[in-house]
Amino acid sequence: MNDDDKHDAAAATPEVVRRRDWLPSLIWLIPIVAALVGITLVAKILWNRGPEIVLSFNTAEGLEAGKTAVKYKDVQIGTVHEIRLARDRSHVRVSVQLDKDAAEGFTARDARYWVVRPRLDTSGISGLGTLLSGAYIGADAGTAEEKTDEFTGLEAPPIVTRDLSGRQYTLRAKDVGSLDIGSPVYFRRIKVGQIASYELDGDGRGVTLRVFVNAPYDKFVGVNTRFWHASGLDVQLGASGVTLRTQSLATILLGGVAFAAPEDANGPAAPENATFALADDETAAMKEPDGPSQTLLMYFNQSVRGLSPGAPVDFRGVVIGEVKSIGVQFDRDERQFLMPVLATVYPDRLRRASVVQGVAPSESKYTQEERLRFLIGRGLRAQLRTGNLLTGQAYVALDFFPKEKPVKVDTAQNPIELPTVQNSLDEIQSQVQEIASKINKIPFEEISADLRRTMKSLDRTLTTAEATVARINNDVTPELAAAMKDARRTIDSAGRTLAEDSPLQQDLRQTLQELTRAAGSIRVLTDYLERHPESLLRGKPQDDKKP
Repeated sequence: MNDDDKHDAAAATPEVVRRRDWLPSLIWLIPIVAALVGITLVAKILWNRGPEIVLSFNTAEGLEAGKTAVKYKDVQIGTVHEIRLARDRSHVRVSVQLDKDAAEGFTARDARYWVVRPRLDTSGISGLGTLLSGAYIGADAGTAEEKTDEFTGLEAPPIVTRDLSGRQYTLRAKDVGSLDIGSPVYFRRIKVGQIASYELDGDGRGVTLRVFVNAPYDKFVGVNTRFWHASGLDVQLGASGVTLRTQSLATILLGGVAFAAPEDANGPAAPENATFALADDETAAMKEPDGPSQTLLMYFNQSVRGLSPGAPVDFRGVVIGEVKSIGVQFDRDERQFLMPVLATVYPDRLRRASVVQGVAPSESKYTQEERLRFLIGRGLRAQLRTGNLLTGQAYVALDFFPKEKPVKVDTAQNPIELPTVQNSLDEIQSQVQEIASKINKIPFEEISADLRRTMKSLDRTLTTAEATVARINNDVTPELAAAMKDARRTIDSAGRTLAEDSPLQQDLRQTLQELTRAAGSIRVLTDYLERHPESLLRGKPQDDKKP
């Protein structure tokens, strides 16, 4: 093989070359980066993901899965991710995914959740911001150590949240009156708190209210503090005129509570959850303790119109008790109806009224029953009196009537029977009736007949005297004749005056008739005044005249 052949053979043999390593194309970088970003986001979400809780609400109004936020102090701490109907269809179950930071206090058993939406209630208008942003779920962190993932949502936002500074107190009352959750609490007419909640007592005899007083005003609530209803208008009619008191316009519409201490002596600060009594008004709240009570029974032999349970019982202007009940009882021995009135009095009120310059009266060695028996022996009696001419309200007055007959009282019985006397209006009515009866008994007709007979006899006597004067006319002086003529004219005038058809007789009969009618009108007037004493101020109402 020549050189050319060798060269051709070498050229025909292929050369083996090693291939380079595979390198990806730049286009694959985009999905790789996207996958890394997604993995990072998922990891971040899982890392920040907190516990999942379930909230129960009556309705899912305003809630939307995947959009509705859960907020605390306007900071989002979770999101609603599922809403489903409960199996019994009585409520809805809202699943909420909380953030990791919210796991500390928002899974405590005493945590609270509610839906924030526009509301109008006694505490005002709230949730207006949700008109644009939509409803969200509000939260209030709990403090309990026990954890849970099931909560019952509140249907209304709580009045007091745990982040507020202040104290709560308990009030006991007979009824809630016009108060409601959110009603204001006042101190010296400044709003310092609100009603947080109320509930009926287990025995049904009263209600228990929870009030929250904001800091720093809670320091003014001491052990001597008194609470009372400040709702509506407090109108008092006294000697100085009409007095109108109210805390604010809000209390007239929504009700409210006020508090203060007698003579500003608050005493030591009241502890959290201290219990106070809620009085009906400021006067009842500020009065001193009544002390032991005593029950009295009084029988009135007259109308008790205007007297009602709760009416005051006073002694010379000092209220010492109140009427408890009024009844009707038939006395078989006397054959008449009596009106028994049961009243409760507090003798210590008189002892407080007799304190002079802070020196209390000395203690008596006699019992209440012995003192009452002694006072009745000195003339102590009960009397019905009209307390207000405008409204016709009556009250029971205790006073001394020394001229009354002595009465024996059995102080061992319960209740003790206190003697009574008639009131002044009834006495006036009785006297007017007696006067009218006496006037009706006067025999005006017989007196008039006797007077006419007397005048006729006198006329005959004068006629005889005239005849005698005519016979001795020459012996009688002209003055005597003139006097006799004047006497004649007088007798004639008297005869005409006393004649049956004379104006005087008619006027006299008419006067007697008017006097009789006046006596009857007086009886009607006294009866009407007893039923309607307010007519002295307003007058008698006129009936509408029909066309």
